[in-house]
Amino acid sequence: MNNQTLILIKPDGLTKSLTGNVLSRLSETKLDIVGARMVQVSRELAEEHYRELKDKPFFDDLVKYIMGEYHKKKVMALVYYGENAISKVREICGKTNPEEADSVSIRGAYGRITTAGVYENVMHASANPQDAEREIKLWFTPDEIIADIYSTIEVEEQTKTLKWQ
Repeated sequence: MNNQTLILIKPDGLTKSLTGNVLSRLSETKLDIVGARMVQVSRELAEEHYRELKDKPFFDDLVKYIMGEYHKKKVMALVYYGENAISKVREICGKTNPEEADSVSIRGAYGRITTAGVYENVMHASANPQDAEREIKLWFTPDEIIADIYSTIEVEEQTKTLKWQ
């Protein structure tokens, strides 16, 4: 079954120049990249992304982490699409806790837990189809994705956009 997943290469992964390593490992899945962008994560985006963890004691640190307060202030957001995308990516990713992740997984090889207790686990991957849809729609607009993964409507809006001089 074809599905799609959001992948975030988090600020610690970018600080450690792991983008190429992560993308090389993800290429093993034989999935298609249908969306990619660099993002400076706002507090609003971070809080919405992690909204299900709002009541956890580590929520504020998680928000600061994804916003880049401990590392570079950017995230690489990707959408991968294809046969069993979610399960394939999550297998290569490894467990959220880098100390519990298999050493051949991305998080097992490159992640760590800081002395302050922050999980630097290099990347995020959607857990299930419902999370993938919510997260992809949060991080991307339909025109930033080159596949018809969700239904869209055409809306006429007046907006200001930046143009190159």
